[in-house]
Amino acid sequence: MSRQTTNEALQATLKSADTEEWIDLLFYRPIGYRWALFFRWLGVTPNVITVLSIFLGVAAGVFFYYDDLWLNVVGMCLLVWANMYDSTDGQLARMTGQKSEIGRILDGVSGDFWFISIYFALCFRLHASWGIWIWLLAMAAGFSHSKQAAMADYYRNIHLFFLKGKAGSELDNSVQQQEIYLSLTWRHHFVKKLFLWFYVGYTRSQEGFSPRFQALFAALRRTYGEHFPQSVRDRFRQGSLPLMKYTNTLSFNTRVFVLFVSLFINQPWIYFVFELTVLNALLVYMIVRHESLSRTMLSTL
Repeated sequence: MSRQTTNEALQATLKSADTEEWIDLLFYRPIGYRWALFFRWLGVTPNVITVLSIFLGVAAGVFFYYDDLWLNVVGMCLLVWANMYDSTDGQLARMTGQKSEIGRILDGVSGDFWFISIYFALCFRLHASWGIWIWLLAMAAGFSHSKQAAMADYYRNIHLFFLKGKAGSELDNSVQQQEIYLSLTWRHHFVKKLFLWFYVGYTRSQEGFSPRFQALFAALRRTYGEHFPQSVRDRFRQGSLPLMKYTNTLSFNTRVFVLFVSLFINQPWIYFVFELTVLNALLVYMIVRHESLSRTMLSTL
């Protein structure tokens, strides 16, 4: 297979150039693509890869418990490996068309398992010197982390919706998810219904932080139905595009870089403080900018 053909096949497994971070484009996506080819050859499904990433990420957290740099480095390698598989599952799904709602939800919670393990490991590691305070700091940071990741994911999918339409986005709303949840029985769909119970709350939280966008989106659907004019989509994309670099900062690479640095200097508490200060400030700025864009567009309808 020629280099050009390989590059074209790799590009086809990406969500969009608008929403990809440079570290992902240089490292995770090319490696994820090769893993996806391997797993496709084995007949492994994307959901299985997601589960493997959960085990790797949780194991990484265990290695961060030890006050030993070499063991911490093993944990770092495992976390990078987990994120490779987090890239692989989506690329394989787009490569083979094996997309599913349960896969989307499972992929969304995989990172939560990683960081829950990491938070507990760091708290147990620091408990002797910090006492209850490290647990309170971690709880505040973890709550902030959940909101940061949720809104970063939401804004990316909004952008993809205006760029590619519903087929190219995973933009969901809580009303539809609630209807699906209520249509299932615990007896016959226990796992899926359990995931949806959490996912409905997740989507409601995203919508609660974006009231102006909710008003804009409802107005656009009342005016144009399900197919918005290209001029409207282009205008929203132009305003949303500068925010994509912030959604990437709030996702994985930047926060993990700070985590690794804090472990190298044996001050892992710095990671929690970084989430509470820098990343929360960035989250607020991103919400204000996105709501301002939505308010401006709504006023011109």
